[in-house]
Amino acid sequence: MRIRKRGEGKTMNRLMKLVTTAAVLAAASALTPAFAANNAITVGMVLEPPNLDPTSGAAAAIREVTYANIFQGLTRFDGNGAIIPDLAKSWDISADGLTYTFHLVTGVKFHDGSPFSADDVKFSLDRARAPDSTNAQKGLFADIASVDVVDAATVKITLKKPNGNFLFNMAWGDAVILSPKSIATEATNPVGTGPFKFVNWVKGDHVELAKFDGYWGTPAKLDKVTFKFIADPSAAFAAVMAGDVDAFPQYPSPETLEQFKADPRFQVIVGSTEGETILAMNNGKKPFDNIKVREAVAHAINRKEIIDGAMFGYGTPIGTHFAPHNPAYVDLTAQSNYDPEKSKALLKEAGYPDGFTVSLKLPPPPYARRGGEIIAAQLAKVGIKAEITNVEWAQWLEQVFKGKDYDLTIVSHTEPMDIDIYGRDNYYFNYKSDAFKKIMAELSATTDVAKRTDLLKAAQKQIADDYVNAYLFQLARTGVANAKIVGLWQNQPTPANDMTAVYWKD
Repeated sequence: MRIRKRGEGKTMNRLMKLVTTAAVLAAASALTPAFAANNAITVGMVLEPPNLDPTSGAAAAIREVTYANIFQGLTRFDGNGAIIPDLAKSWDISADGLTYTFHLVTGVKFHDGSPFSADDVKFSLDRARAPDSTNAQKGLFADIASVDVVDAATVKITLKKPNGNFLFNMAWGDAVILSPKSIATEATNPVGTGPFKFVNWVKGDHVELAKFDGYWGTPAKLDKVTFKFIADPSAAFAAVMAGDVDAFPQYPSPETLEQFKADPRFQVIVGSTEGETILAMNNGKKPFDNIKVREAVAHAINRKEIIDGAMFGYGTPIGTHFAPHNPAYVDLTAQSNYDPEKSKALLKEAGYPDGFTVSLKLPPPPYARRGGEIIAAQLAKVGIKAEITNVEWAQWLEQVFKGKDYDLTIVSHTEPMDIDIYGRDNYYFNYKSDAFKKIMAELSATTDVAKRTDLLKAAQKQIADDYVNAYLFQLARTGVANAKIVGLWQNQPTPANDMTAVYWKD
């Protein structure tokens, strides 16, 4: 034991006070005005976007960074899913439903200083619908016959046939308006008309945005937004607890939500998403080209066990590719109820009495990795051996989504009202159905609400009858944020982390 000399204790106390005071002053001086005034925020995301151009990539993470923040369209979704004006302040629709005349906001500038006009709308929509377009949602623009500039603030869009979804389609992140001047570098240096401009992207870590002083509309309350990419649930928990992340709108560790609920420093925001979480099957590859095999897989799945085990109770069971909160939703879960004995019988009928071995490729989100382990165990009980391969997001996009090189995979489809993807022959499911395409063609040409509802129900039933995929659950919006943050979306009607109305309360 060390014995202190007389007076040493007082000297040490004075030194400690000086050191503490100096540290506090140093910390205070190190704070920039932005941080001191609480007008900067760090937002956590599980997946990093492969690029930052929503018109040339399918990944939802692109829109989670850019939607409403950097890029804008003619219309947009609000936090409840309603269609509201954006770069188009109003519009007129002809009596026959074929002509939409959009009246544009004036005085708008792109982040590079160039003026926005009707020419940019024509450029963007013509580019999106061109034969060589790489837009992931090219179907949104399929009914456009022509885009004509009336004057600098007016655009006339003529359709080939009436489309009751046209204003809805124009609200997607894939339909944003770009400038021809910046189109070559949008993927790495996005230039839009939104309230935030791109600052930098540190690959593997974060994207930084700053308030755009030349914004035409209501200015953002935040000066700085940083999107921080954290895929690991434990790391996400640690980052939020430490205050390194201020908000995690789609928090990946639902098992710790109760801990946050009990802590007054935080708020837990639970809502709905458009994310149909599915066990996708490659319909164009044996053995999944056999409907009996696909049905067998569906009956081997215990949805409740997956929701409880992987999502800790957060999620709503689904039996088709449609959101349960939509008025046109049909509950078809009973059609593919958990019945392992029926699954075994179907496999025997299909010529696989002893089952088979397939690959199960899982992207990084916890719903996929955790859910995949549970599903593999469930499939094993009926004789299907699913060999798990964990792949990074870029690999999944390249191998599974683009290359269709897979047997089974798990993913959440977070785009709004996207049941139309089942009508695309070259989509990664490899599902081809003339009956489904006929339903969607009728839907596209129908504006009557009741008839559209009937057609949407028929579409849901068609893919359920064909057992295209095993439908698991609707992804819940489970967010965690500092209790002082206001303006975050509760629901997620489209892939977005809209920061345009977010601020810190006193």
